[in-house]
Amino acid sequence: MPGITRKSLLSKPVKAVDVDGDVRVHELVESFKSTSIQARNIGMAAQVYENMLKDPDRPTIIIGLAGPLIAAGLRKVLRDLVHYGLVDVIVSTGAILYQDIYQARGFKHYMGSPHADDTVLRDLSIDRIYDTYVDELKFEETDRFIADIIESMPPGAYSSREVMDRLAAELNDENSIVRTAYVKGVPMFSPALNDSSIGIGLTLLHFRQKEMKERFILDSIKDNYELVQIILNSKKTGVIYIGGGTPKNWINDAEVMAGYAFNSDIKGHSYAIQITADAPHWGGLSGSTLEEARSWGKIKKRATVATAYVEASIGLPLLAGYLLGKKLYRGRKRLSFDWKGTKLYIRKQ
Repeated sequence: MPGITRKSLLSKPVKAVDVDGDVRVHELVESFKSTSIQARNIGMAAQVYENMLKDPDRPTIIIGLAGPLIAAGLRKVLRDLVHYGLVDVIVSTGAILYQDIYQARGFKHYMGSPHADDTVLRDLSIDRIYDTYVDELKFEETDRFIADIIESMPPGAYSSREVMDRLAAELNDENSIVRTAYVKGVPMFSPALNDSSIGIGLTLLHFRQKEMKERFILDSIKDNYELVQIILNSKKTGVIYIGGGTPKNWINDAEVMAGYAFNSDIKGHSYAIQITADAPHWGGLSGSTLEEARSWGKIKKRATVATAYVEASIGLPLLAGYLLGKKLYRGRKRLSFDWKGTKLYIRKQ
């Protein structure tokens, strides 16, 4: 390492975390910036997010959501990120959006045990998500609710964004992520909607309509086109990945599609944050590093990035608490997404 000296390497001492007294979340995360291991990475992620929000080029912030986030109790944390304008676009697994709808309809997640007898749970129509229980009977009811709502749409091909907007219009819960995103004009995409209970509801509808010449069709490639338009209409983009899976890969692939399929000069996301419990050395996408994404052109060569290897039920509240505690939403204008057929126009509100 040419130019590196002993003095420069020993210039920044680790500072002890002090929780003696009335310490607020944003103050705790601020102190993490001068610590080590994953605490420092949470602090770095918070700083990258703050830089995104303060960038005068007003990046479009896209959040990718995967994992049991609603079961983990993160529903209001995610809703508040949307409510306060700290994210502009949601890309999620269908399960997260579905479980938000389930709760918006008055149903709940319950504290359970990872050591439960699952054969007994099956007999009682209770489903288990690690140490959380849900009511299978209410899931079935929600599946049919989804089928009934989507059946009311005129026949045609729809993106997942259009499906989510239609479902959100039927909800009446101010703590709902889906409803709040709809009210605030935040687009919601689910590129693997089939792989969820929303997909089960749509399958019920397919059985009802299978003999009809004109019926509802879920057009997943329309999703691609819509997300690419968001990227093409953004001066910069920043991404937050909570977990990995399809949302992470799909958001990153949109940069590739925008770059060569649409002959644009897009060079990747300008900012990227990742909170994941998956390790990179297994070679899987969920644990893959943001640096690896540079080789694909998904993340800019000089992008500001941070990764914290922390389970989301711990990491996300800390990150959100930092943003909300510092009131970093103040003065940030929302984006208005105006869809004219397949054409998108974005303006600041």
